[in-house]
Amino acid sequence: MTTETQTRMRREIDEIPDAVERLLSQGAATVRDMADQIRAHDPRLLLSVARGSSDHAATYLKYASELLLGLPMASVGPSIKSIYDVDLSGAGALCLSVSQSGKSPDIVALTEAFTRTGAYTVAITNHDDSPLAKVTTATLPIHAGPELSVAATKTFVTSLVAGLWLLAEWKGDTELLAAIRALPPQLARATECDWSAAAEAITGQSLFTLGRGPSWAISNEAALKFKETSQIHAESYSAAEVLHGPVSIVEPDFPVIAFAARDAAEDAVAEVCDALADKGAAAFATTNRVTRATALPNVATDHWLTDPITSIVSFYGMVESVAARRGINPDAPRHLKKVTQTV
Repeated sequence: MTTETQTRMRREIDEIPDAVERLLSQGAATVRDMADQIRAHDPRLLLSVARGSSDHAATYLKYASELLLGLPMASVGPSIKSIYDVDLSGAGALCLSVSQSGKSPDIVALTEAFTRTGAYTVAITNHDDSPLAKVTTATLPIHAGPELSVAATKTFVTSLVAGLWLLAEWKGDTELLAAIRALPPQLARATECDWSAAAEAITGQSLFTLGRGPSWAISNEAALKFKETSQIHAESYSAAEVLHGPVSIVEPDFPVIAFAARDAAEDAVAEVCDALADKGAAAFATTNRVTRATALPNVATDHWLTDPITSIVSFYGMVESVAARRGINPDAPRHLKKVTQTV
């Protein structure tokens, strides 16, 4: 595809490796200092405040916190403060507020309340001068650079990396820290993965995305991107749940895309994906452990917790092509704008 015909979304997908490299080169001192402060604060639980793609990033960080640190993390609905005007206690908590713009009033209001009631609050944002950054204890800039397409890609990936980096630095996990530093060339290869077989199978108006653990957060993000870029009704399920009821709507050639990392859930996700293929689904998975579904090419990273990050980058390239096949401009999806300010 030539530069003249590329969508902004495609150009921004291709910029992801450089954006992560910029984050890693410019954010090191901030992450180290913040990790030291959090260690001194000694939180006993984590909270997240986010919406949309940013909330999917927070879900990924929830699994990372619980798996790495053994500390529970809960998502708190911003309406608790913005609509119901209730102040929850933030004492003893680390609150991660994720917002690429940092402008949504409800995200700002709840975060400010947590700061005021004793939480150590962090704004993970692309705008370190935003209203959100002004009400937090500390700001973790994601250094994504301008993102003009309505569909968040660079900001989602850099939010994942920034948040995971902070948790790894807090724990002092040298293996994970090394894997994070190794991401940029791996992400570059991920932008080149050919998922055209999956794209060609997506011809209707409905599909499933699947995952477990950290990869379930990636499944959630994928389902949202199908909706906002391609006007496809995509539903995300845990692979542990899809066979309990949702499977009833699977019919011949029903598309399923399963996200699996090289972690303890990989075999379980592969087995469910194969079971759906047996029921006639056009099933695809980011693992070579499937036997009846189709394995999608994916880039393995140096740690199982970073594997989902390369998977979403490859997915972004595919979903942008699905939009093009359907004659939809993913840069200007109907009814949407870049910044949604929710009260």
